[in-house]
Amino acid sequence: MTEVINEPQDEVLLEVTDLKVHFPIKRGIVVDRTVGHVYAVDGVDLSIRRGETYGLVGESGCGKSTLGRAILRLSEPTAGKVVFDGTDVAQLKGEKLRKARRRMQMIFQDPMSSLDPRQPVESILLEGMRAHGLAKDKAATDQRLRELLGAVGLPETALRKYPHEFSGGQRQRIGIARALAVEPDLIVADEPVSALDVSVQAQVVNLLEDLQNELGLTYVVIAHDLAVVRHISDRIGVMYLGALVEETTSAELYENPLHPYTRALLSAIPVPDPVVEDTREQILLAGDLPSPANPPTGCRFHTRCPWRQASLCDTDRPQLREIGAGHRVACHYAEDIRDGRIQPHDVEPELVELTGVLSPDAAPDIGTITEIL
Repeated sequence: MTEVINEPQDEVLLEVTDLKVHFPIKRGIVVDRTVGHVYAVDGVDLSIRRGETYGLVGESGCGKSTLGRAILRLSEPTAGKVVFDGTDVAQLKGEKLRKARRRMQMIFQDPMSSLDPRQPVESILLEGMRAHGLAKDKAATDQRLRELLGAVGLPETALRKYPHEFSGGQRQRIGIARALAVEPDLIVADEPVSALDVSVQAQVVNLLEDLQNELGLTYVVIAHDLAVVRHISDRIGVMYLGALVEETTSAELYENPLHPYTRALLSAIPVPDPVVEDTREQILLAGDLPSPANPPTGCRFHTRCPWRQASLCDTDRPQLREIGAGHRVACHYAEDIRDGRIQPHDVEPELVELTGVLSPDAAPDIGTITEIL
């Protein structure tokens, strides 16, 4: 009998189970009292294998960034588990949490605001290394700094410069070098190229891929640009209003989307062929994204879904279930939609009214969805 040895990429590095992040809505002059919650992330289950790139997509306000921050404990989870390499990070505190964070780093969306303008690049890179005891030997540390800059395509002279002296793409490279400085296993990249020019985006995406191949990194890439996600990701999860609605490989998602929301997202990608663009299916969603402080009952997409049915959709929240090998979908009628047994229909926009303590007259000003998340 031949012994079967699993390849490293088959090993689960990160497993998230029923993760929830609810932000309380406070009101009061003398004593704050909780009058409701913003359900930013509400029951997410996913697993990421070592060496894999997992893409996370969805429109603004769906909870992508909050999920990424909760994985790293930058936002405190309300409930659920975040098991990283066998350890539940959601339960760690104090020194144990600080040590665990060395193996999990983040690349932030805005390369300017995420870098301290008062520190030169050398201090920015050394800060994390010193915090984790990786800068004890000066000669070795100097060599490590030069290697970091070389890895992200910057000259050694960059060490003495300040963030404002670099272009946007160069600042993002500094952010990547800072994440690599403490030798992590997992990097959460929150919109790593959205603030950059198209030509620079390609350079940064290629850099991330090269570093992954050299260092065996695992990525969670949060993005709006579906073309970028398709290029860099092995698997993709689609989020809507705090929950995953579909998850599968990159190729399968673009060739065979099963959830109505995923179909709508992909139909919004422009095609550079005018003949194809004029004849292909285009799904225009009615209404706005509902408030995460008062999500719809049942399927949260049913208020905008062209395939909405009279039963189940309004009352029962669908679970993320497997349809085909490795293809998970949260839709009651995914098979019927796929096989054409249910046809799309026009959707009238619905006004989702706040009730009770969250009525329009009583609710406090808590900012826009994007500001909250």
